[in-house]
Amino acid sequence: MTRWNWKGPRAGRYAALILMAVGLVAAAASMLSSRLDLSAETLKLSLQVSDAMIAASLFLAAFFIRQIVDDRRQIAESEQRFRRAMEDSAIGVAIVGLDGRIVQTNPAFAAMLDYSREEIEALTFFQITHPDDLQIGRETMVSLKEGKIDSFHFEKRYLKKDGTPVWAQLAGSVIRDADSGRPLYLVSQIEDIDARKKSEARIAEAETRWNFALASAGQGVWDFDLRKGGTTYSATWVKLLGYADGELDGDPDRWLTMIHPDDRAVVADADRAHLAGETPFFEAEYRMRHKDGRWIWILDRGKALERDGDGRLTRAIGSHTDITQRKEAEARLIVSAAMLADEKERLKVTLQSIGDAVICTDAANRVTFMNPVAEKLTGIAAGEALGKTLGHVYWAVDEETGQRIGVARPSAGSPSPTDQNSRAVLIRRDETRCSIRQVVSPIMNERAEFGGLVIVFQDFTDARALQRQLAHAAAHDALTGLANRSNFIRVMEEMVDHGGKAGTTGSVGGGEHQFMFIDLDHFKQVNDTGGHAAGDALLKQVANAIRRVIGPDDIVARLGGDEFAVILKSGSAASGEIAARSIIDAIRGLNFTWDGRPHSIGASIGLAPIRPGCGAVDEIIARADAACYAAKAAGRGCVSMAPDEESQDGQAETPKPFAAAS
Repeated sequence: MTRWNWKGPRAGRYAALILMAVGLVAAAASMLSSRLDLSAETLKLSLQVSDAMIAASLFLAAFFIRQIVDDRRQIAESEQRFRRAMEDSAIGVAIVGLDGRIVQTNPAFAAMLDYSREEIEALTFFQITHPDDLQIGRETMVSLKEGKIDSFHFEKRYLKKDGTPVWAQLAGSVIRDADSGRPLYLVSQIEDIDARKKSEARIAEAETRWNFALASAGQGVWDFDLRKGGTTYSATWVKLLGYADGELDGDPDRWLTMIHPDDRAVVADADRAHLAGETPFFEAEYRMRHKDGRWIWILDRGKALERDGDGRLTRAIGSHTDITQRKEAEARLIVSAAMLADEKERLKVTLQSIGDAVICTDAANRVTFMNPVAEKLTGIAAGEALGKTLGHVYWAVDEETGQRIGVARPSAGSPSPTDQNSRAVLIRRDETRCSIRQVVSPIMNERAEFGGLVIVFQDFTDARALQRQLAHAAAHDALTGLANRSNFIRVMEEMVDHGGKAGTTGSVGGGEHQFMFIDLDHFKQVNDTGGHAAGDALLKQVANAIRRVIGPDDIVARLGGDEFAVILKSGSAASGEIAARSIIDAIRGLNFTWDGRPHSIGASIGLAPIRPGCGAVDEIIARADAACYAAKAAGRGCVSMAPDEESQDGQAETPKPFAAAS
C-alpha cells in the first residue's frame, strides 16, 4: 500500500548546498595555484587559507548533514503523528488524487461505508457518491484545479457497500507543490451526519405538519423573546388581521393597541394572573381591530417559558385563533335562548290557562309537567306528581272493555301517530271515576328520537252521557223505548248476511230465526175515542207485554204506528208459533182503561223464517206482512205462517185463530 514521504524535497536541498560549498572551496584553491606565481611564503599562506576554507567547508557540510538528520527525524515524527491521528480518528479521513481516486483512507471512513480499507482504496470518490450529489464533487474538483479555492466544506450523500445512502459532511483542503503551487492531492475529513439529517428531516416534517395544522385550524403563533428584541408573528397570525408578512414587525407592543378598548382590562387581568402563577396558562377572549377596520374575536392562549434572575418574563409563546364565527353563533344562541325562554313562558301560561288537562312526561315516562286542570281531574297536586312515573298519576281504562289504556313510547321504527281515545275512563286514587277524552302525542326530536309524551284530556262525563242518550234515541223508539225501525232493519240485515255466509259453508248459522210482524187489532178505536194520548199509553203497555213474553236475547221493535216486530233468535217454526200465540194472549189480556172507559184490543201476527236462502230483508218482511194480512182476513187474533219461499203458489198457510191456542 502506497504511503506518502515528505522527507525527499527538503533533504535534496541540504545536499545541494553542501556540494556547492565544497565545490566553491576547491575552485578557489585551483584558481590561486594556477594563476599566481607565488613565493614559498605566499604559497604557504595560500595553502593555509585553502586549508581553512576546506575546514570551513567540512564544518558547514557537517552542520548541514546534522540538520538533514534532524529534519528527517522531525518529518518522520510528524508523519507518525499524522498517521496515528488519521488511523485513530473517529471521523473519516481520506487522501484523494485529482482524478478522484482514493489514495489512502482511515478505518473510520471505510467502516462508515461498510467497506474494508483495501476495497474502498480501489474505488474512486465518484463510485461511492450518491448520483444526485455527483455534481457537487465535480464542481469542487474543477475549482481546486483552477486555483479558485484551497479548501472546501459541504454536505453530500455517499453510498454504502449495500447501496444505502448515508449523509456526510466534508471539510478538506488541497495540498500543493511548495515551489510550483501545482495541486497534488486532496485531504478530506468526512463526518457521518446521517442521524442528524434524519432527525432534522423528522423535525422538519413534524414542524410542517404542525404549521399546516395550525394554518388549517386558523391559528396564528406569536413568540415573545426579549433576547431577540420583541415578538415575532407567524404568517397565519398576521393574515388573521388582514396584514402581510412582516407588516407588523417592529414595535413589540403594537398588538396591544389593536385590542378593543372594552377588552383591554380582560387581557390585562389574564396576563397578570398567569405571570403571578395563579393560572397555568394565559387565556383570554377579546376583540382585535382588523386592517379593514372591523373587529374580530380572538382566542389567545399562551405560556411563560423563561424568566431572568429577577423573575421578569424573557420568553413566552402562544397562539391566536379566530373565534368570530363562534362568538356570532353564541350571540345568536343567546338571542334564541331568550326568545325560547319567552316562548316557553307563553306556552306555560297558555297550558296553565286552557280548559284542557295537560300532563307531560320525559323519555323515561316520568311526569315533568301538570297544569291545574290535570291536578283537578286526577286529584293529585303537581308538586307530588313531578318525577313520578305516569302510572302513579294517570290511570285510564277503556269504558267498554275495562282494560287499561296503555300510554307509552312508540316502538322503534314504527310510525308515531297521535293516539286518541274517546272511550277512556280515568280512575282516581279514591276509586272515583271520570269519563275523559284523551289525546296522546309523542315528542320526537329532529333525529327522530323519542323524548316523552304530551297527554291532553278533558272531562267528558256529561258529553259522554249525552252521546249515549243521543245514540239511544237514534236507535230506539222515543215512545216505547223499543228498537226503532232503522235500528231493527240494520240488525236484521246483519242476521240475514250472517245466515247467508253461514249457508255457503253448509251451516245455518246456529239455527234459523223467526221473524214476527205484529199488527194490533181495534187500536184505531182507542185513538179515535181516547185521543193520541190514550193510544200512546196503550202502545207503551203493549211494548211491555211483548218484552215480558219473549226471551232476553230476542229483539223487539216498533216499526211505526201500531206495528211491531220481533226476531226470535233461536227456535223452529213451531216454537215461533207458540211464542206468537203467547204475544197475542198477552196483548189480549191487557186491562187498559182511559178516562174511566175500558178498552180491549188484540193482535194479528204474520210469521216468516230467517234462514239461508230466505232472500233479502225486504222480502222477509213482505212475506211476514202478507201472512199478517191473511191472519187479519181470517178474523184477527190469530197467527199465520208465511208460505215457504220456495213454494209456487205464494199463498200463506191457513191462519190459526187465537182460540186454537187453547
